[in-house]
Parts: sequence; C-alpha cells; structure tokens
Amino acid sequence: MHAILGINHVTLAVGDLARSFQFYVEVVGLKPMARWTRGAYLLAGNEWICLSQDDQTRDGPLPEYTHLAFTIDKPSFRRCSERIQAYGAARWKDNRSEGDSLYFLDPDGHKLEIHVGGLESRLAMLREQPYEGLRLYTQES
Repeated sequence: MHAILGINHVTLAVGDLARSFQFYVEVVGLKPMARWTRGAYLLAGNEWICLSQDDQTRDGPLPEYTHLAFTIDKPSFRRCSERIQAYGAARWKDNRSEGDSLYFLDPDGHKLEIHVGGLESRLAMLREQPYEGLRLYTQES
C-alpha cells in the first residue's frame, strides 16, 4: 500500500478574490506567495492554501462541523484573535476543547479556527479524558 505523505494543499472557493486575499493576509496572517486574476497561493506555516475565484461560492456557512484549523503559538493567539474580531468576523462556535481556540467565519462563510496546540496535546487530553468509544492507535497500527 502506498502511504500518503501529507496534505498537499487546501483550495477554498471565494466569491471576491480581492476581499478574501486581504482577509487571509492582513487579518488571519497568511503569507502571500502568488496572485493572479482568479486565484492566489498563500502560506500557512509550511502548508499552502489556494484561493480560487468561483462564481458559485457559498453565501454562508454550511451547517456541518467541517472546518479548517490553523496552528498558532500562544504568544500570538491574543493579538490574532483581536485582529479577527476587530475585522468583524462572525464566531461560529465556542471553544470547548484543549488549547486556546477561536472559531470564526471567513467572508464567504468558510468555517475556520486558530488553535494553540497540536495532535500531541490533543492525544494527551484524550488519554486523560477519553471520548466515548475511543481507540488510540500507534504509528505502527
């Protein structure tokens, strides 16, 4: 069996490229790498996001829980949260998990999160407070 090496990129359909580019660069803090008439590539740490102009983009959030979470360090969390809230981004959920998190919507209604922590801190929390039916795997599993 071939192993997946990682997530290559995430593409978000956007209704207004200029508005979304400004939001993701100036408000969220992603690094611009390329921009053209109907799209842009942005860096989120070592991962890249594609913004793609799409005339059929949603006009609000979907009811499901699917979302994109960005890792942020603890010292930057407050400043970034304040910038997102000052922009007027709607919150779609209150944090009830380990680590500081802010759940917010982008201008097209994509559900986003900034989160302090990672897989290791989440697994440590699960070991202390297991979810119903939890099964933890090893990397060899």
